[in-house]
Amino acid sequence: MGDLIRQNPDGTYTRLVSMPTTPASADPSSLSEVLTKDVTFNPTNNTWVRIYLPKKALVNNSSTTTNKLPLIVYYHGGGFYFTTVATTLNHNFCDTMSTQLDAVVVSVEYRMAPENRLPAAYDDAMEALDWIKSTDEIWLREYADISNCFLIGTSAGGNILHHVGVRASAAVEELAPLEIRGLIFHHPFFGGVTRTESEIRGVNDPVIPQVSTDLCWELGLPIGADRDHKYSNPMADDQWSVNCARIKNLGWRLLVAGGDRDPVFDRQMMFVEMLKKDGVNVISHFIQGNPHGVEITEPSTAPSLFVSIKKFINNDM
Repeated sequence: MGDLIRQNPDGTYTRLVSMPTTPASADPSSLSEVLTKDVTFNPTNNTWVRIYLPKKALVNNSSTTTNKLPLIVYYHGGGFYFTTVATTLNHNFCDTMSTQLDAVVVSVEYRMAPENRLPAAYDDAMEALDWIKSTDEIWLREYADISNCFLIGTSAGGNILHHVGVRASAAVEELAPLEIRGLIFHHPFFGGVTRTESEIRGVNDPVIPQVSTDLCWELGLPIGADRDHKYSNPMADDQWSVNCARIKNLGWRLLVAGGDRDPVFDRQMMFVEMLKKDGVNVISHFIQGNPHGVEITEPSTAPSLFVSIKKFINNDM
């Protein structure tokens, strides 16, 4: 299974790569512009969120209704089987996102494959929304405008976002007073049995070579499913048009961001074109020369992404 994960004789798995992590800190005297705290929403599944609150919200009295901040719910990447909310790369991205977008960010920790194959991550991501709508967590109740919510997902988190978006679009009344305004796909991770040109071109990509992407699907998909399963290839879902019609009728806006050096680039482009064909309001933000997830691994490249996201949130695109 490559050099990232090993299956043990007893059927358990050992992850062979340990990535740096960052703890949450709600200390107002810290140098960070953002306060953070971890809150469990399902103890049985050990699923939790990390909440990011800009310090200036406390100073500006954002607890008043008119001053509450937009809410961003974030799903991190990692191929469905590694990295966490606390992984430093993910933490730093959310910290910067909270600052740059002037928003409360809720980053969701979902169950990992292969111990918990898809749709477990989709279930957890949806459960987090249900928790947000009703929690008494003070940072959300006092400072976040849950009627102005955007969902963002990176890589595998972008895949999760698609499936959560579909589910949430069919559960608008159940999620109230949480109101989703838009979906933001950051280098979303999709697949399929037939290789695309960008996948062939990126067979030895330094970030996500074909052997790694195949491993993600092998570990993440239900046992026996191939890459044309709807979890991997949403364009193969026989409910695609029905789902798109519902999202269109809700007036949700979608933003899809990526780069043409990403092996998944062609699939992201197909995703955008099919959404447009079905009348969904979708905007693309593809940057020439950008590899997969570059704004996570190289934070210096992130400013233009956050500028676009801010414009999108403000409906200025």
